[in-house]
Amino acid sequence: MSPFRLLKKPKLSAVLRAGFVATALMAGMPQVFAQEALQDQREKAASEYEQLSTELSVTGDKLTQLEDEVSNLKKDQATITAALIQSAKTDKKLQQDIADSADKLVSLREQEDGIRNSLRARRSILAEVLAALQRMGLNPPPAILVRPDDALASVRSAVLLGAVVPEMREQVEELTSDLHDMQRVTASITQEQEKLKGTRTAQAEEQKRQSLLLEEKKKLQAQSEQEIEAQRKRSEELAAKAGSLKELIDGLDQQMAGVRDAADAARKAEADRLAKAQEKAGEATPDENRLHAQLDFALLRGKLALPAAGKTIRHFAEKDGVGGNMMGQVVETLPAATITSPSDGVVLYAGTFRSYGQLLILDAGGGYHIVMAGMGRIDVAQGQFVLAGEPVGAMGEKLLASVAPIEVGNGAPLLYIEFRKDGKPVDPAPWWSERLSGRTQNDT
Repeated sequence: MSPFRLLKKPKLSAVLRAGFVATALMAGMPQVFAQEALQDQREKAASEYEQLSTELSVTGDKLTQLEDEVSNLKKDQATITAALIQSAKTDKKLQQDIADSADKLVSLREQEDGIRNSLRARRSILAEVLAALQRMGLNPPPAILVRPDDALASVRSAVLLGAVVPEMREQVEELTSDLHDMQRVTASITQEQEKLKGTRTAQAEEQKRQSLLLEEKKKLQAQSEQEIEAQRKRSEELAAKAGSLKELIDGLDQQMAGVRDAADAARKAEADRLAKAQEKAGEATPDENRLHAQLDFALLRGKLALPAAGKTIRHFAEKDGVGGNMMGQVVETLPAATITSPSDGVVLYAGTFRSYGQLLILDAGGGYHIVMAGMGRIDVAQGQFVLAGEPVGAMGEKLLASVAPIEVGNGAPLLYIEFRKDGKPVDPAPWWSERLSGRTQNDT
């Protein structure tokens, strides 16, 4: 059989088409490889959220709609609180969606870099193959694809083609596969960016709704501005004198004994009522639709939602990096993430305290206290009763250096959470309903 018959026109035409596409790609490769390194791509993916945060805002029409929606609510504590809890629940789900999109973008960027590196590694070989394809493409004799001037030369060219074409096909097929992968990844990146933008817009609107609701709730607070200011000053004086977090909590407990006793009495009465309707403690799950005191905090192990969607990066009793052990846990959150109360409780303290920065202490009853630090803003006041899932503050845009003595690399906001029982730190892990490894799926 003649060696020329092995070169069937349809197959070679497909190879040539792929070769010309590859030629166009290769023409721009040196600049691409020089400008886009792996680290640059990762940094670009990591900044997607930050860029969207600065670009997006709630439009005037949407703002008017939100204001009308809040103004039409019944003006009482129960209605506003229920709306706040639902809004925080929606916002927390959006936080998780945004975090998932950001993680996916990082993965896609890494895939994109892998494809570019694959092309770069085979650049010299592909250059030779493409040069041959170009010569064949520019001078294709109609029948035998070799120069017919000299029979001997034609035979020698046929022998050469018999050795080169299989290798050429293999290289072009690999290149074509990479091109298809690059097209798929690029389309996925664009799609995920649009999804992230839409989710971030929804989150901005939800956070504005929360802000309006919080303003309404502040107007309904029973205490006068004078009483709130006097109580705040007393707390600040106590915080200035306290040498430790334990001293601060002990002092606040004494200062707010009346408020705490009333809250405990209400909590116990509600617990007694619910206990008659429940056959086992396992049914004691916080319910965002409930606007009364919860059961005993000790019964809520495995039932509480983390204050924010995020990734736990430090756990209780781990080394803290400065010669001690962690007395709580640290959760990495999104910038400006809404922080919710893990359980019902009375706000014992809300303000700055030493290296903790913005500090929130909740009296959860039964000798338990919940401590949270690292927030950029606290939206509740001392003496206020809050429900599980109710927003109590928001994270800042960046890591606060005073939050925790741990090494971090990306500057993301960190929320410090500490549980105390009778003044002593205890591991909060048994209370959470989410797994603490990896990013939480917090949609409660």
